[in-house]
Amino acid sequence: MAFNDPQNMDVNGTAVALPRTGSGINSGTFQSNDGTAKLSISHTYAKRTRRVIRVDLNKVAADPFVAGNSNAVSMSTYVVIDAPKQGFSAAEQVAAVASLAKLLTASTNAQLTKLVGGEN
Repeated sequence: MAFNDPQNMDVNGTAVALPRTGSGINSGTFQSNDGTAKLSISHTYAKRTRRVIRVDLNKVAADPFVAGNSNAVSMSTYVVIDAPKQGFSAAEQVAAVASLAKLLTASTNAQLTKLVGGEN
């Protein structure tokens, strides 16, 4: 089964459509028409099973050192699920990721804000 085409994301408060731009064995890519947002999904099967969902964002930002100049900048964020072939059911893996997401986003993203701020 594949992710629906297109995928839709909220990027900085703006709804962004991400049509499928690539598909391969155990992978899929979705990208906005302007290239500012990309969603990648991949699965690797070896001694352990690794699943990755990744978002890459691109934009042009003002150069803080040279007035009037702008630079292309990018960032990425991703979730990796790395599990043994046996021992953790799909439901247990889903529960683990959901509890991490809940931890990060509870109380208006309090823990996520701390993470981005460099706290440990």
